[in-house]
Amino acid sequence: MTPDPSPAAALAGHLAAALAGHLAAARAMAALVPAVEAAADLLIETFTRGGTLYTLGNGGSAADAQHLTGELIGRYKRERRPLPTVTLTTDATVMTCIANDYSYEDVFARQVRALARPGDAVAAFTTSGDSPNVVAALETARANGAVTLLFGGGDGGKAAAHADHLLLAPSSETPRIQEIHTLMLHMISEKVDAWAAA
Repeated sequence: MTPDPSPAAALAGHLAAALAGHLAAARAMAALVPAVEAAADLLIETFTRGGTLYTLGNGGSAADAQHLTGELIGRYKRERRPLPTVTLTTDATVMTCIANDYSYEDVFARQVRALARPGDAVAAFTTSGDSPNVVAALETARANGAVTLLFGGGDGGKAAAHADHLLLAPSSETPRIQEIHTLMLHMISEKVDAWAAA
């Protein structure tokens, strides 16, 4: 009978598997570069027309949504003008008001209905693609005439049906999807940053 591995050996195995999964997903990103570039071009068009980008997500995906907003309002690498971007998870009063008076499923859709217009873009981050509040937000964005982007994974889940542009990380593991979302948002930020600084 083979003895159980020591805790240190088990941890080393988990870490090696995580690294292997990350490298495989990163290598598979090569096929997605055209989609990432198209998303960056969409944001450039949005900002050129005077539109606003709204970002959203739950948990770690909320952090990714804020990360993209920070890169665009602040800067990525170059000194340039700030770009109009709003993350819909950052107003605790609005979020808790909607969750309390309506439901958590409405926390993004109600904000999108109030704010997003034709010429704007709405970018949702989700690892499962099935979060009801994310699906509702994308559906509402389209109804309002905004262009929708989905940063997802796998097949994009239910949210994919409401996205004009799909940026699907080539993995079904939540940590790997989030890591690839960071790569994608940095690639987008690079192109948008260069455009805004020109």
